[in-house]
Amino acid sequence: MTIDLTDPIFHDENKAREWLEQARWPNGVNCPHCGSLSVIRLGYDTAHAPKGKQHRPGLFHCRDCRGQFTVCTGHVMESSHVKLAKWALAIRLMSSSKKGMSAHQLHRSIKVTYKTAWFMFHRLRKGVSSANAAPVGGEGKIVEADEAYFGKRKTAPVLSRGRVAKPTKGGGTKKRPIVALVERGGEVRAKHMVTVNARNLRQFIATNADAKSRLMTDESPLYSGMDKQMATHETIQHRKGEYARGDVTTNTVEGFFGVFKRGMTGVYQHCAEHHFQRYIDEFSFRYNNRSKLGVEDTERAVKVAKAGEGKRLTYRRVAGAGNGLEG
Repeated sequence: MTIDLTDPIFHDENKAREWLEQARWPNGVNCPHCGSLSVIRLGYDTAHAPKGKQHRPGLFHCRDCRGQFTVCTGHVMESSHVKLAKWALAIRLMSSSKKGMSAHQLHRSIKVTYKTAWFMFHRLRKGVSSANAAPVGGEGKIVEADEAYFGKRKTAPVLSRGRVAKPTKGGGTKKRPIVALVERGGEVRAKHMVTVNARNLRQFIATNADAKSRLMTDESPLYSGMDKQMATHETIQHRKGEYARGDVTTNTVEGFFGVFKRGMTGVYQHCAEHHFQRYIDEFSFRYNNRSKLGVEDTERAVKVAKAGEGKRLTYRRVAGAGNGLEG
């Protein structure tokens, strides 16, 4: 991760605003209320301001719907009191950290409270979510599918003389299932499921993978019958110590899970159930915009800023979903 912290967009509000406007409206400013391109900029040095009145910087006026707006209107940053320069730095830090950055680290880096930093990151995660992304794969392409389980496993305490205590009520595993589809050399589609079964998997694959793709999985019976849904279905026998047979392997999707688990364990450490999908979306976004696909840190940050358009997340909604601040 290389960031030039002397860059004016991280210190100067006007430069940060210009960068965010260019990221959100690369082809010209359009009104977030009605979509019109007939927009004028109001500001301190404008002939459109009434005599004796000065508008705040970054304010636009739509000639069609006569609404006013800024770069934050209709964006995940809307109604935020955090300076735009700090938003620009938060966007850059999130997009440049392969395994993520904790809210504690952000609050120390940009000098905001922990609650503010935590909420900023959740807003950005909301922005990069890919709920309606196009299916991966296609004719002649390979899609790998796998499921993983993340979390801590409850283990029974060891008593004297090596005796193990009987499991208590509510014991067992506390792991959260994740299902992912990765187009080899392409993008990922990942989702947290409360329950993973054959029906849920078939529906997820049908929605997120092109039916003309070659599907590769492990030997799990959950994928039974997928040869009727996809062009071909090839399996790898992990139980027999087989991890690659020609081009048949699930190493790519397992690599995605490896980065995700290391980031969640080493950086975020804990995540509440109701926030889990947003963290998956964050890692998926960085994977889908990685260097091997020709997207570097600067361009990735621009995509994060652009992705927040048309999405909103309120603090009451995100913090009130459970116990409050985690991650």
